[in-house]
Amino acid sequence: MTGSLLPLALAFALTCISVAILLNLYRLVRGPTLGDRILAVDTLTINAIALIVVFGVAHGTQTYFESALLLAMVAFVGTVAYCKFLLRGDIVE
Repeated sequence: MTGSLLPLALAFALTCISVAILLNLYRLVRGPTLGDRILAVDTLTINAIALIVVFGVAHGTQTYFESALLLAMVAFVGTVAYCKFLLRGDIVE
């Protein structure tokens, strides 16, 4: 029973993540402030991480999970740098 349920669950997850990515792209383009756009980029990277993890489950390999972890670390540093630039106007003090 679980073997027949997994492809359906993966298709549902891919559909939900795709809709979330489209909504994030809309907010990225239409965001009224720079803070909204930074938040949209951060949420877009979280959705990309979710997409990578779903592909990892579908293919059954560990490489996707490691790449998702690396993307999460880089996205966190990028978000902190964007916010620091937004608040202070300079990243390196």
